[in-house]
Formats: sequence, structure tokens, C-alpha cells
Amino acid sequence: GTVKESGEKHKGSVEIPNLSEENEVDDTEINVSKKKGEGDVLKDLMRTEGTTKVREALRDYLKALKTEFTLGMILPTKATACQEPATERKLSGHTMQDSVSSQSLDVVGVKIPTAKILMREIFNSPADELYSIFTTKELVQKFSKRPAVVEAEKGGKLQMFDGCVSGEYTELVPSQRIVLKWRCRSWPDEHYATVALNFKDMAAQTELQLECKGVPVSNEDSTRQCWKQQYFEEIRTLLQQSKDNME
Repeated sequence: GTVKESGEKHKGSVEIPNLSEENEVDDTEINVSKKKGEGDVLKDLMRTEGTTKVREALRDYLKALKTEFTLGMILPTKATACQEPATERKLSGHTMQDSVSSQSLDVVGVKIPTAKILMREIFNSPADELYSIFTTKELVQKFSKRPAVVEAEKGGKLQMFDGCVSGEYTELVPSQRIVLKWRCRSWPDEHYATVALNFKDMAAQTELQLECKGVPVSNEDSTRQCWKQQYFEEIRTLLQQSKDNME
């Protein structure tokens, strides 16, 4: 450090012998020492205000370490969340099953812990109509309320919610099945989940089964809410509007 009045420079050190996430940062021992000579004012400053600053930095450091460990030592490269809903909304009573399986964590793409999301929804629509909502650009834009890129063919691109969601169609069986490479913008670069949508025709209704494999564990809840609130609830609203217009 440098003494402002005289401009004299003095060397010293800060030692932290017991840094651990098991200990409270405020209880962490911080030893301040300096080489022989004058400059005790700097040493005293480091022992008081300096120690407070060091503890603040340690608190941030330990928090960052925990975050890195949770994400398998790979941090997201962009801060934007995957269209995280701003407010919680009451979920529709049509849900038959909504379960998340993270008992066996798969490693997909980059080495991060991942989970599998399973969901089942009933829609008051025949399977071909529901299938078209996921594969027709105009209908995707209607329920997402955003411009979209929808190339519904094998290898075709998908982009929704102002780029917060992107992917690629890998399998399409009309009125029966859609498989996608799918990712949120906030995920680590080049990391994709595999989304399979299976349509089971039940006369005037359709059971939609979703399987989403390879979701980063830290994004498990936000991904589930994304599908439930920004896909399924909005699609259900769109179908109801269409029915009302026909009547």
C-alpha cells in the first residue's frame, strides 16, 4: 500500500488460514502482517476496514464456488433466463401428471448434471390440430405472442420468445410425434436437451406426453414452468379462443 501524504510504499500480506464453506465468513480468521519499517497506519487500516472488505470478497468467492459446483464447474455464458415468468400464475386444473425425474443424472454434451422432465396434459382438441400448433409458424406466433422461426422438417430450425428458446426438429410424425433439440439461451453454450412430444388421440381430446431429457439441474424448475405456463397454458387459451370464434 501507499501512504497518501508521503507517497511511501509499504509491503505486507493478508493470510486466511481457515477458509471453508462450513465456517461463517464473519468468523473467518484474517491475519495482517507487514515487513519491518514504518507504515503501521496501513497495517491498522487493513486490520479494520480492510478486513471488512476482505470478508465481503470472500463471501462473493464462496458463493461463486457453490454456483460453479452446482453447474458442474461450467457457468452459463449469458445472464438472460429462459423467459422466466415474471409472476406466478394459477395453473390449469387439466393437468393429469407433472413429474420430474432426477434420480439418475445423465451427462449430455458438456459435462454438467442434467435431469429429465416428464409431463402429461389433456387438450380439448384432436391430435392433428394440436400437432399443427407446434409446427405452423402462424400458430406458434399466436400462442407465444412473439415472432418465431418454425421450419417444421427434419433438420429445420426453431426459434421462439425473442430468441430465448431455440432448437432443431429431428423427427416429425404428423399428428403423432415431434422430437426436438431444444435449449434456453441462458444454458451453457451448445448444450441442448432432447424434447419428445407424443400426441395420443382421444376422440375430441388429445393427451400430450412430454419428455425433456438433458435439462441442466439448475434450470429444472424454470424449464418446467416455461413449458407449463408459456407453452401449454397459452396453447389452451388459443384453442379456447378458436372454439369461441367458431361458435
